[in-house]
This record gives sequence, structure tokens and C-alpha cells, in this order.
Amino acid sequence: MSHTIAISGKGGSGKTTIAALMVHALIGKSPQAVLAVDADPNSCLGLTLGIEPENIVAEVREEAVAGTSKTAGTNRARSFEFGIQQAVTEAKGFDLLTMGRPEGPGCYCAANNLLRKFLDDLSKSYGFVVIDNEAGMEHLSRRTTNNIELLCIIAEATPLGAITAQRIFELANKLPISIKQIGVLWNKVQSPQQLDTIENLGFIPYDESLYETLNRGKTVFDIQEDSPAFSAIKAVLSEKLEIE
Repeated sequence: MSHTIAISGKGGSGKTTIAALMVHALIGKSPQAVLAVDADPNSCLGLTLGIEPENIVAEVREEAVAGTSKTAGTNRARSFEFGIQQAVTEAKGFDLLTMGRPEGPGCYCAANNLLRKFLDDLSKSYGFVVIDNEAGMEHLSRRTTNNIELLCIIAEATPLGAITAQRIFELANKLPISIKQIGVLWNKVQSPQQLDTIENLGFIPYDESLYETLNRGKTVFDIQEDSPAFSAIKAVLSEKLEIE
């Protein structure tokens, strides 16, 4: 059984960096690889992990909506499944699945139902699934998964960050998906402080070395193991997912 961690938050909160650090931290914690899902149309997770996606799911979905297929002689569902498999980019210890651009004109209901089914089936082959979402939450119920073990709302420790986190929390609770644990992961924190909002998952300290590494075009795999931000994320995952 895989553990699914979803990352959400407003733009600029650092959610993609945290998602990448979580993928890094979870490699080797299970006999199976980690699946990193880039569900943000901006598609930066692969860059932070140091790999370039070979294909994107959006192309598979749009072919299904248009009634076209690159795989002749197969039914629609089989073709869709094959397309998703082709969109998985393999790396050392983890795989990357990039959703790509948002939906265009037309009805995507049938395509999204197929997508959700095959993603749920695909996730069973991995020990952990980390989903880097776009700023909104509605798409989670449409094209990613039905079950989330841990939803991390990434926010900066400011009054505005607390308001944004509360709004995402309220929206998430209205979605027709199962979320076992949900809370705020405060990012770029200079000093921990108490904010009047939903459950705190933890505090990620501002880590100058991390951002210097990423600004030089490096990846999360180039940071030190004792990086303050990386150490904090490992502690959160250990506590919330009960892993060592």
C-alpha cells in the first residue's frame, strides 16, 4: 500500500521545493520507488529534482477528449493507460509523472475519470507518492487521486499566510476525496511562532544554503544531509507517516 502526500499552497510559498525535498527524503524508505507527480501547470518539480519529463499527461488526456490516439488497434481505456505509462520518466530511486498544461475547451469528465483510475492503479506500484499541486485544490478531485494520507498546506508564517492556509483547508474539506491528515507546514520561518489557524504540521526554517544551491541551478540532491530545511522535513515525515 502506498502513502500519498499532497502539497498545496499559494504561489511563491515554496511548495515545489518542499515537494522535491520530500521526494529526496523518502527515497530508500520503502522497497519500491517514490512517484513524484507534478500537478502544477507551471511544471517545475522535474527541474528541482534534476530530470526533464519525456512526455506529459495533458497530451494523453487531450487525445482522449479529441477521440484520437497514437496507439492504433486498441480501445480507449487501453490506449489511455498506455499513454500514462509512457508519460512516466524514470530516475534513480524515483519516477516523475508530469501533468502539464490545464484543460482546454471541451468536456474532460470521462478523460478525468480514466485518469484518476489509472493514477490510483499506478500508485500501488510505489511506496510513496508525492503530489505537487497548483495553488487551487479543486483539481485534486478531478484528475489525481481519491485518497490522501497527508495534505500539507505550505504557507509563510504571516497573517496573510494564515488566512490563505485557512481558505485552502476549508476548500479541501469540501472535496469528495479522503484526506487522513491535514495541516499547515510553515515555510521559510525565521523563528517559530503561534498563529491562529488549523493544525500545525511543523516549521521549516529559512535555509540560506538551500536557496543558494537551487539558485546556482543545482537540485535538491546537491544539498547537505544536515541542511536545516531538509532535516525539518525529514522530521515531519517521520512523525506524520511513522517512518524512520
